[in-house]
Amino acid sequence: MESPNSLATPVQYVKGVGPKRADLLHRLGLDTVEELLYFFPMRHEDRSRILDICGAREGETATVRGKVLSAGVRTTKTGISLFQASVGGKGGVLDAVWYNQPYLRSQFTVGDEVILSGKVVRYGRLQIVNPDFEIVSGEAQKSLHLGRIVPIYHLTEGLAQKSLRNIMFGAVSRYARFLPDPLTPEIMRRQRLVDHSASVRNIHFPASQRHLEAARRRLVFEEFFLLQLALALRREERERVRHGLPQEAARDLIDQLKGVLPFELTRAQVRVMDEIRLDMAKDRPMNRLVHGDVGSGKTAVALFAALVSITRGFQAALMVPTEILAEQHYITLSRFLYPFQARVGLLVQGLHPARLAETLEDARQGNVDLIVGTHKLIQEGVGFKNLGLVIVDEQHKFGVAQRGLLPAKGRSPHSLIMTATPIPRTLALTLYGDLDVSALDEMPSGRGSVMTCWVEPAEREEIYRLMREEVERGHQVFVVYPAIEGGGPAALGDAQSGYEKLKRLFSPYGVGLIHGRMPLGEREKVLLEFRKAKVSVLVATTVIEVGIDMPLASMMVVENAERFGLSQLHQLRGRVGRAGIDSYCILIGEAKTEAGRERLNALVETQDGFQIAERDLEIRGPGEFFGTRQHGLPPLRIGSITKDMEFLESARDEARALAERDPVLADPPHAQLKALLERHYHLKQPAVEMS
Repeated sequence: MESPNSLATPVQYVKGVGPKRADLLHRLGLDTVEELLYFFPMRHEDRSRILDICGAREGETATVRGKVLSAGVRTTKTGISLFQASVGGKGGVLDAVWYNQPYLRSQFTVGDEVILSGKVVRYGRLQIVNPDFEIVSGEAQKSLHLGRIVPIYHLTEGLAQKSLRNIMFGAVSRYARFLPDPLTPEIMRRQRLVDHSASVRNIHFPASQRHLEAARRRLVFEEFFLLQLALALRREERERVRHGLPQEAARDLIDQLKGVLPFELTRAQVRVMDEIRLDMAKDRPMNRLVHGDVGSGKTAVALFAALVSITRGFQAALMVPTEILAEQHYITLSRFLYPFQARVGLLVQGLHPARLAETLEDARQGNVDLIVGTHKLIQEGVGFKNLGLVIVDEQHKFGVAQRGLLPAKGRSPHSLIMTATPIPRTLALTLYGDLDVSALDEMPSGRGSVMTCWVEPAEREEIYRLMREEVERGHQVFVVYPAIEGGGPAALGDAQSGYEKLKRLFSPYGVGLIHGRMPLGEREKVLLEFRKAKVSVLVATTVIEVGIDMPLASMMVVENAERFGLSQLHQLRGRVGRAGIDSYCILIGEAKTEAGRERLNALVETQDGFQIAERDLEIRGPGEFFGTRQHGLPPLRIGSITKDMEFLESARDEARALAERDPVLADPPHAQLKALLERHYHLKQPAVEMS
């Protein structure tokens, strides 16, 4: 007996599946009827307009009808089996060609009427290669594959598009009516949305283009609404909780900080510090994200937040993704905190055992005010006497579970997370809707300009000449490779090989090598030599992507630049031009894909990190921009945060209004919503756990 419980039926028992196809569907993450129904097409093809042969146009996708004039199998000179059917109709003839499918010969008979669909190309005369086809056996026949708007699904090896389409049609026809509708009639009326079950049917097998558009609108809105509601409920829960550690900063603390800094604070830095000051004075934990361009002054903001906590008798912890960045923050913050008599500790993997034990004991006993460290901070055995503030820098490099472990070492400490990758507005709404967000949207004065250019590998010798000119001026050069080793000297694709060559070319000036596998002591020694200008050319991997501040560095050379992400390249570029020296960023690479060319051209065209972040999001999509591991959210099935901003904003408004009215979803009309959030967003009573 079919019922709503049928949605949990194993996919094996759906008509047309069976054990073998169930294994193939499992590769696509489809194990139940419900998962099958929500496996939406990646696109649709409009095959509803069937043309005569004369209507087919080269370069277009077309659906044509005609009669089989001839059919046969032949073998090409390269040994590939090719089945070809010539099809004629009103106004001409075209060839339908299938590679390595000789068995099709038994399905075509001269005189058969056929419908073909595919992209039309010309090789002598018009052809359609590997088209979908139907043998027309009668006008009453209704096809799933031709003569309509047809769904196109992601596939796995061994599963054909036609076979999956047949399975999906049977499942949708039989089970879609049992899908619960999570939206209330009021929301559907305000947003002018159609029924949920009808939307699922029409997203798979639309009756018309109008039905398809209405179905997509409904399902995109619903997907964003569930995401935004989860975030809104989390935010509402935090607003209700009153178990934080109020830390009211002295009114003149920003002025005191200005007195010890060797540079002027920007208006953006002062604004963000003031936002943090107000947050930390409240009796609920601060949860604030600070994002900004490379060099926009996050460290000064973190320093202020730490000072608020320290001057109120609490400890602060700063977690960063690399030991190099931890070491640099430790040195910088120790210098700036010295006038405040604050004690700073360092906790990284490479510490001497005696120093490690001393640091751990100081943290437990409260003898250190600020601990700077890597993921070592969240390991067992690390404890604090009175942790009042947690700062996570370059937060997207940590998993969502990792970020949650550090606050757990205190009693509801305030949390500040930071990134030097500006976050596009769409991502801020989607991933960080439960946080308060501050933007450092103003750059400090005194930075030099950075000229960026993209060159082919054949121009490398000219780049070496420019490098030599820079080091002869007393400046320094970074040369970054995507890998430590493995490319070989000829390929010049790895740091070790590049170092060996550059050491010969630039031996009078000093060449250093730094990468993540080197022991801590060796890295510190190389960086110290570079800082003291004993080394003029530093060969590195992306270990220097963040946190390396070398005032004399005026040139960044990135080898195999096409292998880096756009935001990553912008981070590397941010290592030069930091002390008023006009600088260069040279991208050496062969971009063989359109996306690769877009990345490199975008970097050449602008230095604005906010524009670059938007462009990077467009090119790579949200899944690659930060990755689902970092934000802990399920992937979107149908919505696009780059194309569906209108739906995202209206969904956010509806979600926030509902969360304010019913913050624990206790009202009976919200039962389906609550059940969905429990399943997909790990809803915990009385709200959701998102970060």
